[in-house]
Amino acid sequence: MWFVDFYTHGVYRMNSGGSVDKIVHVEQQPSGLGWLPDGRMLVVSMKDRKVLRQEKDGKLVEHANIWDKCGGHANDMVVAPNGNAYVGNFGYDLMGGAGHKNTGLVLVRPDGSSQVVAEGLAFPNGTVITPDGRKLIVNELFGNKISQFDIKSDGTLGSRSNFATFGDLGAEPDVGKRIERAKIVPDGLALDAEGAVWFADTIHQRAVRMAEGGKILDEVNTAPEGIFAVALGGEDGKSLFMCAAPDWDEGARKAAREGRMLSTRVDVAHAGTP
Repeated sequence: MWFVDFYTHGVYRMNSGGSVDKIVHVEQQPSGLGWLPDGRMLVVSMKDRKVLRQEKDGKLVEHANIWDKCGGHANDMVVAPNGNAYVGNFGYDLMGGAGHKNTGLVLVRPDGSSQVVAEGLAFPNGTVITPDGRKLIVNELFGNKISQFDIKSDGTLGSRSNFATFGDLGAEPDVGKRIERAKIVPDGLALDAEGAVWFADTIHQRAVRMAEGGKILDEVNTAPEGIFAVALGGEDGKSLFMCAAPDWDEGARKAAREGRMLSTRVDVAHAGTP
């Protein structure tokens, strides 16, 4: 299993025996991960809004600079099997207390060229691609919804539709009020073989399995800890991994190493990318 730790600035790999190795250091804070078809790793460098590429010799190089296409820190990413990477961003200075603004997704092609391919998203965070490569599903963390797009043959995205929605939160700039009004605050995303998704419902201290349309099929209660990312994996794809922490406050999380990785067994295996 691969994961990043924002505040130790590392990309890590854990093997089945439980040992953890730091693979690379990302000074401007790592986020989304993925791999090109030739096996080279891509990682988002958040604060300078770049996608970095790890070469065969282990060296990190700039793959794409997407500064002018992001409204805030670059963030989560999914890399399709053909090497097209879809990168989200904060849209505004969340940790600095700025008001909410919608933002978009940036497509970074294998050659490093980039373009904005979706707009109007309320903090995209957690993205998957279906096994046929034809659909992208993305959380809207502060939008009370999970959205989806058709992936066109050229890698760009079609119009947005709902995977699941629980009410429009409008243009409300106060993040706290948006959270109060939301039924779900979805972070991190994993797709299973029945077409349902698992997501981290951050402030509700649970991981949720949801069908398209919004029916909750299962949940894992992790109180008093919040869950901030999920993944399906293991040898049979039926291990649900959950990143847990007391909160998402940058100051608090930098000051104490209280994050944990949890796992549990589920009935339906992983599907799609990642």
